[in-house]
Amino acid sequence: MDESGARDRSRPLSQAAAPIVDTPPVARKPGAVRRAAGPAVMLGALGVVYGDIGTSPLYAFKEAVRAATAGGAPVPLAATGAISLILWALILIVSLKYAVLILRADNRGEGGIVAMLALLGARHAAAGTRQGLLLVVGLIGAALLYGDGAITPAISVLSAIEGLKVDAPALGRFVVPITLVILLGVFYVQRKGVARIGQVFGPVMLIWFVVLALMGVGGIVHAPQILLAINPLKAVEFIAHAGWHVSFAMMGAAFLAVTGGEAMYADLGHFGASAIRKAWFCLVLPALVIHYFGQGALLIVEPDAIENPFYRLAPDWAHYPLLALATLAAVIASQAVISGVFSLTQQAIQLGFMPPLRVVHTARDERGQIYVPAVNWLLALATITAVLIFGSSDALAGAYGIAVSALMAITTLLAALVALKWGYNPIAVFALNGTFLVIDLVFLAANSVKLFEGGWFPLVLAFTVAFLMLTWLTGNRLLEEQRKSLREPVESFLAKLASDPPVTLPGTAAFLATSTEGIPLALSRLVDRSRCLHERILLITVIYEEEPVIDVSERATVTLVASGIRKAISHHTCGMERVVLRYGFMQTASIPEGLKCAVASGLLPPEFIEDLTYFVGHEAVIPSSTHPGMAGWREGVFAFMKRNAERTGAHFGLPTRQVVEVGTEIEI
Repeated sequence: MDESGARDRSRPLSQAAAPIVDTPPVARKPGAVRRAAGPAVMLGALGVVYGDIGTSPLYAFKEAVRAATAGGAPVPLAATGAISLILWALILIVSLKYAVLILRADNRGEGGIVAMLALLGARHAAAGTRQGLLLVVGLIGAALLYGDGAITPAISVLSAIEGLKVDAPALGRFVVPITLVILLGVFYVQRKGVARIGQVFGPVMLIWFVVLALMGVGGIVHAPQILLAINPLKAVEFIAHAGWHVSFAMMGAAFLAVTGGEAMYADLGHFGASAIRKAWFCLVLPALVIHYFGQGALLIVEPDAIENPFYRLAPDWAHYPLLALATLAAVIASQAVISGVFSLTQQAIQLGFMPPLRVVHTARDERGQIYVPAVNWLLALATITAVLIFGSSDALAGAYGIAVSALMAITTLLAALVALKWGYNPIAVFALNGTFLVIDLVFLAANSVKLFEGGWFPLVLAFTVAFLMLTWLTGNRLLEEQRKSLREPVESFLAKLASDPPVTLPGTAAFLATSTEGIPLALSRLVDRSRCLHERILLITVIYEEEPVIDVSERATVTLVASGIRKAISHHTCGMERVVLRYGFMQTASIPEGLKCAVASGLLPPEFIEDLTYFVGHEAVIPSSTHPGMAGWREGVFAFMKRNAERTGAHFGLPTRQVVEVGTEIEI
């Protein structure tokens, strides 16, 4: 943000906060990350956390068997090997790694890769250091979620609508148009909020998982020998004899069964670890395993059902009701991913990784119900482009998986660093996380085979987002260096006022500042050009801490910069005071709200915030070759992002009629 807009993305030395989680979980504040795991919470988790992985049976097993039979293996043998591989991928990656291990790496109850980066304290890392490299890797991991967010709605809805071709092949030409209409509808309703619609997500997904299990039981009854796939050696034997190319292709396709598992960690803050684990082990995992075994049993009995084993597993009379249910489940999966991208964007903005964007709260009484218009329509464009380019779930399967497998590997690496920071035994950390990292890298290598089959698409999206994040982060650091050179020290500013007093204006003026030191550029420029100054001055800095939530009791701190600049009114000394407002990266900063907290705490008298005039600096960034920094073209990209970012006043909830902007040009 600019000098006008608050941040300072660094913590002021004089207002040092408590250290970010630096002890093992057992030593943290009791109850700090505990949440009730009642039926209602578990039901909500079904609709948000497990929508993506819950719709994987629409395409994952089919693609794994097709890849396995490409080398000439019989369909029943390939089905057994694929089922065994999927089963153990669900157990090792989702159950053990995510449900048991990764969910412990919370940041005061919040999850997600951005929360993990904040936990590791990497956002202030200098370029070229180990922490700097860690920041780059983490931002790439966060950006990979955007690639995943574009592919998931496309493949989920496409694979559901393709059920039309089972009973009516002639309707195949309508699959893409129907998919586009549904996706446009999903993205359109985002602006209206999904709080009410979200209330039905859980019950619908509960029905979905029950139906999956019932379908699976019906298939297993006809070919119970598929249960031999429980033995992991079935997968090992098939992979060993199929050849590396076929084996890698099958593993890459089987990985589609675990995509969506990362949502368990990303949505940790909404539902808590206990509810997420119970929903997984009590319903989702059993339903998925039974269903996959049912699809495998079907292919043993009817190898020609490989065209669409999901719909062929159901009785003929149930195809159209199942298609409707599958479409609804796909829409829910899409909605969950879109909401996750909105949440990730908000966190990235608060931590300074992305420019301020307009964030609309669609349900102010419920955290997490937000809408980010720019991200919504850019994601819609990417999703619709994916549907038009690939045209079918089979083709999209080649694009899906590579971004998620890379993200999972990065998450495992960061989780190991968190465990080491918390003081866990390094040998145990390296052994456990190292094992999971090897598994992740094997699946990443398997998915890399699909790079030229479509895997490039989400990677292009992800690296574009990562580039913009790093450009914004680096550009802001360069901008702050220039601000420091222009910012006037408090002592010299006060000396100037004493030697040449400006005209006194009644009331209070608030100047937004990015730093807790020196005089904001807007204030010094105003005094220099207008020769006037309000009798009461507030210097306001908003700091986003590396914690999810800051309690209102800790919201504001006020320090006296100078007393009696002009005169005393009543029993209060008029002068200049610095107000620091602290927010967590999951909170929305509001300066009016923060000032009210300061008044409620007795830090400011009520008259100080009555009829405030807010002076906000508006900085025009000028790329320059005379200053060391980024390449000229990249500085131009940063300047473009700066111009199109949300206005500082709007970002911090300032009343429009009370805002005065003071312009400044700064070369970087």
